[in-house]
Amino acid sequence: MLKKLKKILSRLGPGFITGAADDDPSGIATYSQAGAQFGYTQLWTALFSFPFMTVIQEMCGRIGMVTGKGLSGVIRIHYSKKILYFSILLLLIANTINIGADLGAMASSAELLIPLPFVVLLLIITALSLILEVFVSYKVYSKILKYLTFSLFSYIIVAFVVKQDWSRILTATFIPAISFNRDYFLNIVAILGTTISPYLFFWQSDEEVEEEVEFHKIRAMGRGVPKITAIDIKKMRIDTLVGMFFSQLVMFFIIVTTASTLAAKGINNINTATDAAEALRPIAGNFTFFLFGVGVIGTGLLAVPVLAGSASYAISEAFGWKEGLYRKFKQAHGFYGIITIATVLGLLVNFTGIPPFKILYYTAVLNGIVAPPLMVLILLISNNSKIMGKYKSNTFSNIAGWAITLVMTFAAFALLLSFFSK
Repeated sequence: MLKKLKKILSRLGPGFITGAADDDPSGIATYSQAGAQFGYTQLWTALFSFPFMTVIQEMCGRIGMVTGKGLSGVIRIHYSKKILYFSILLLLIANTINIGADLGAMASSAELLIPLPFVVLLLIITALSLILEVFVSYKVYSKILKYLTFSLFSYIIVAFVVKQDWSRILTATFIPAISFNRDYFLNIVAILGTTISPYLFFWQSDEEVEEEVEFHKIRAMGRGVPKITAIDIKKMRIDTLVGMFFSQLVMFFIIVTTASTLAAKGINNINTATDAAEALRPIAGNFTFFLFGVGVIGTGLLAVPVLAGSASYAISEAFGWKEGLYRKFKQAHGFYGIITIATVLGLLVNFTGIPPFKILYYTAVLNGIVAPPLMVLILLISNNSKIMGKYKSNTFSNIAGWAITLVMTFAAFALLLSFFSK
């Protein structure tokens, strides 16, 4: 059994890890709120967003594979510094808040399971996240991330522990029920923002390059053009497809669980992913509560390094620093320094006095507003024959990519207008 598991994991790479990291504690809180506030009515968003997030992430992975550089490195060479710095600034703001939200959610969930103060658990979790990313080799670290993805299965299990109305679930999945009010649009922007997130764009493009270094296709990140084949692209696409499907499957079952429990009992507002776990205890039992809480911790340990790492890749490439998780700390002080600073700043967010739910939820909304400008850049790069050669985007990818960019832009503007209309 263990051998089979290792064989399956060996075939999965950056696309699968990226998809799993998408279901971070911020995402869990957003999906839980969707289920609690709107019941099953937003289940359609899981099916709707799946093909679009797959297309965007495939573009990011392909850019990394073809160029041997991450998004920031490509933007630095082919676009103006203003565009580069603007892109990085958007990423840093969103990521820092997201790291803080995820660390806080993990500590709160751990507090329910371990009799230690919140601050102590917060510091332990922060230290553990940093140790994993800074001092563990990429070869070992990537395996750890793959195993952490299994914590997400807890949310699928929970949905089957609780009694469900599957006919209503199927109807809500395939027939969208849209309400034209601010709260509904706010949650749609949050769902899209936590599903199609800027940090995932930068992370996957760089991790594809890390893989090329690992398998000696290039000598270092940003140095040399890798020799890739159509088979390599196909493997990346399958990996990305599996990762995004897994991500949306988990999202789907979180909404199902909270809709059938919290919404059904009139609990329409939750403060954190931890609150969702607590609310589930009297309704669905200790086992459901335990699985939900453990899932928050596992996904946070997976997502925080991805958030900090994507910020560090972006800055390191922008300034031409040595980068890469394959390098040791003494070889890339700037790269690991940014990871440390981003994580510590995220830690400090938890001492601002801002309610945890607002941090978690509005991080997702912020991602939904920040993502469209970056998606335009990704579309332009992936269609540039000077950069991508024969591996530029096909017609389907372009149609899907521009469609979701327009949808997210419209949703963000509709949300902003709704605030001014009152």
